[in-house]
Amino acid sequence: MIGTPETDRCECGASAGPLGVCVDYYHAVLAEEQGDPLMYRWHAPVVCAYLLQHPARAHQKYLDGQFRQLQLFLDLGLDAMLRLAAHQVTRNKRGGPGFDVAPLAAYAPLPPGGPPPRFRATFRDLPAGDGGFVSDGHPAYGRRIEAIAAATVESWLALR
Repeated sequence: MIGTPETDRCECGASAGPLGVCVDYYHAVLAEEQGDPLMYRWHAPVVCAYLLQHPARAHQKYLDGQFRQLQLFLDLGLDAMLRLAAHQVTRNKRGGPGFDVAPLAAYAPLPPGGPPPRFRATFRDLPAGDGGFVSDGHPAYGRRIEAIAAATVESWLALR
């Protein structure tokens, strides 16, 4: 369920924060990262985690790949996720046959029966004070995105 004035809760189970429900935080993050190339480096894990925490806003056919990408991010780090994205872009430019799933084959598939009812870290948990989401620095922002990604994977894996 998407946040409403009656519930002030969103699909991931989080209550509304100063900016509203998670979608409000998500849109604010997307807008802020457009003007900050260092912040934009975390775009892929932001999108994957948000959609996995709010699958009603996602295309179901992509959730498994997004779940596996988050696992790769947590396992090998942001640079590995960025290399995978660059590999996919290069493959697409050369007319490759769709998404290359081989780099993600070692990771667990998205468990059935979701979405999880709650996550220990959500987008609503991001501090959004003066100076935006990176007011205490890009490394701190990255750690918060990693915590949201870890909570997302953890909650989905608990469904097994």
